[in-house]
Amino acid sequence: MRSGGAYRSQTPAQILGELSHRLQERRPEIEQVTFTRVCSIADPRETGDPGYALGLKKAVGVAVGLSIAALTDGEEVPVPVELSAQARLAAQQGVGLDTVLRRYFAGHALLSDLLMREAEQRPEFGVPDLQHLVRVQSALLERVMIAITAEYKRQEPHFLRSPAERRADKVKRLLAGEAVDVGEIAYDFSGAHLGIAATGPGAVAAIRDLAANLDRRLLLCDPGGGTIWGWLGGREAPDTGRVLEEARSSCSAAVTLAIGELGRNLPGWHLTHRQAVSALMVALRGEEAVVRYAEVALLAAALRDEVLASSLRSTYLEPLTGEPDGGAALKQTLREYFASGGHISSTSAALGVSRQTVSRRLRIVEELVGRRLVDCAADVATALDLGDVSN
Repeated sequence: MRSGGAYRSQTPAQILGELSHRLQERRPEIEQVTFTRVCSIADPRETGDPGYALGLKKAVGVAVGLSIAALTDGEEVPVPVELSAQARLAAQQGVGLDTVLRRYFAGHALLSDLLMREAEQRPEFGVPDLQHLVRVQSALLERVMIAITAEYKRQEPHFLRSPAERRADKVKRLLAGEAVDVGEIAYDFSGAHLGIAATGPGAVAAIRDLAANLDRRLLLCDPGGGTIWGWLGGREAPDTGRVLEEARSSCSAAVTLAIGELGRNLPGWHLTHRQAVSALMVALRGEEAVVRYAEVALLAAALRDEVLASSLRSTYLEPLTGEPDGGAALKQTLREYFASGGHISSTSAALGVSRQTVSRRLRIVEELVGRRLVDCAADVATALDLGDVSN
């Protein structure tokens, strides 16, 4: 059992110096084992650039040397420029930051294990010394990770692989509120805008066709994840109803598409986009493949707000379930009533029941929820829609 260094004949600095010297003697072996380990995370040859693999091997050697140097020089040794250069090259080659950091973690784990085994071979190396060694190496890893991440992120926007990816990056940064030179994006942000969000095979073509058929300026963006963003722009405001009709008549059955409301200038560009994205959530859950935000605004809000959704269900749907049929007849009557614009005769005809039956069912609903329909029609309609899209 270790004594904590109470009877050692060497100072801590001397012990660390000898440990460093021993590791330097084994450095070629250590570098090769570490390089093999980091390559197991992701094969550097997959980038297709021999220079990247060579740079990675060099960076591994530098990182090993850095860890050994920290034994005698302390945790504040500077991060070598070679590691920053390799981070820049990784961004250029499209190697993900996650892969870069996982390699550092793997190398650190391997080196830490090796350091511990070397240190434990020295009886005079006490527990406090081991703890100090762990702290130094952990602090060094943290500083390297911070430096590498910062360098990677500084370079990433400059090395996106295509003009479309660079445009998508600028659009996402602009939506996130960052300062972006909009002059670099071929689109007039000072006019009128309609946001589009679409998904499915042919989504890009559907948005392009929509812009061409309506003679609108188009900003198209693929942010990843399967959803395509678009903006129909122009100096004059478009007829949103016509846009909706054109989309419904021209979109293929494989495309789900949502349209925001008219927005002006940059704030309106932001808002109509958020509306389209919210409406797409409804379209993906409902029967209509093409929807307009104004038609589903309350339902879209409820789908994004679980408190609101739960409250609407508990207030307006659950009281109906006590009926013998679980409330099915009452719900169907409400749907037809709202679809007819609140006309009892039209509801009666659609359901094939008498006007008296419709009126009686509506009175039962009011009694069960404790409110007059005229005062809560929008809430009840939204609750019914929630029930439909949740099934």
